[in-house]
Amino acid sequence: MKTYSFKRKVRALVLLLAAFTLVLAGCNSSGSEQNAGKEEVKEKTIHIFQFKVEIAEALNRMKAEYEATHPGIKLDIQTVGGGSDYGAALKAKFAAGEQPDIFNVGGYRELDTWLEYLEDLSDQPWVGDVVDVAKEPMTKDGKLYGQPMNLEGYGFIYNKDLFKKAGITETPKTLSELEGAAQKLQAAGITPFSNGYQEFWVLGNHLLNVAFANQTDPAAFVKGLNDGTAKIPGNAVFAEWMKLFDLTLKYGNAKPLTTDYNTQVTNFATGKAAMMQQGNWTQVQIDGINPKLNLGILPMPIGEDAAAGDKLFVGVANNWVVNKNSAVKAEAKEFLNWMVTSEQGKQYITKEFKFIPAFKSIKGAEADMGQLGAEVVKYSQENKLLGWFFNRYPEGAQQEFGSQMQAYVAGKSDVAKLLEDFQSTWDNLKSK
Repeated sequence: MKTYSFKRKVRALVLLLAAFTLVLAGCNSSGSEQNAGKEEVKEKTIHIFQFKVEIAEALNRMKAEYEATHPGIKLDIQTVGGGSDYGAALKAKFAAGEQPDIFNVGGYRELDTWLEYLEDLSDQPWVGDVVDVAKEPMTKDGKLYGQPMNLEGYGFIYNKDLFKKAGITETPKTLSELEGAAQKLQAAGITPFSNGYQEFWVLGNHLLNVAFANQTDPAAFVKGLNDGTAKIPGNAVFAEWMKLFDLTLKYGNAKPLTTDYNTQVTNFATGKAAMMQQGNWTQVQIDGINPKLNLGILPMPIGEDAAAGDKLFVGVANNWVVNKNSAVKAEAKEFLNWMVTSEQGKQYITKEFKFIPAFKSIKGAEADMGQLGAEVVKYSQENKLLGWFFNRYPEGAQQEFGSQMQAYVAGKSDVAKLLEDFQSTWDNLKSK
């Protein structure tokens, strides 16, 4: 009996262990199924590499909102700009094998540079809503390769209260009137210009563009430089433009070559200067320093024709593009679409970024875009505009032009040499 009882106990124990093993196997199987399920909804990350330092904080707020409403999607946003060379940083990213999914391209010549990496966005829902002028820089062979970031305008931003303090009652529209205003400001103990000439783009892009945009036919002039039928030395517009460049130096802050973008804007926003060459994109940064400033934008005249001089430089700041080799390009397109079609995205564009929208259906109130954006819109409505042509320079010319202008500021060059240097740079780079 004892033997039988012992065998029965052993048999029961074996059955119990077998049942326990099955339970464990079931648990493992269930866990595997759960893990498999988790893999199906694995997080996807969209890597965004952008240059707008002014909107970096607002972009991070938008990122949090987007991620909260789009489970499984993460946005990795990196910002390089302001005092850094975004173009060089972007090329370094690609060279290192760290291609972003979304990045910025300026259009025209930059479109050709990056075309092999760009997804055709012509079929996207927002394309029909883009204002016509904003499509041109990123259109090639009938295909649209970029979503315009916004419209922007630049000139001399000025402090209206400091102008009033100096007794300036009329905004200058000619070069002599601008110098007269500068003299009044100086006599009142106010520095006329805050010059951030440490930045190549302030010089080689925006300031030099004044000479290109004021040509009788800027596009034809660029074509002439490319085919050898036009020259910069001896060009009457460039000669007049040099007078404007010299005027900013004569009435500007000390040590402009060691004044970077942030210092330039800070000096202006804190009342250390009455004017600075910048655009409506500085509104967010200015507001962060002194939101009570009474602001306006002046033209950048290079002659004595008041009608010709009373114009701002307006164009597409940059474009969002999608890397056609991206593993998450469908998700990247969805994010760009959300940004310009959803109510949340539109609110960020107008209220947080303070952009002038490049889309017909996105309406920004003056209170949203700030005083500077409102000024640009006013000039646009009055059709008092000149274009942006620095994205039509040869590859690498923007930086070279900036360096050559910095040498001029440092006294290492003169007018004749500077214009010859421009021509040599164009000739050397146009066919590369």
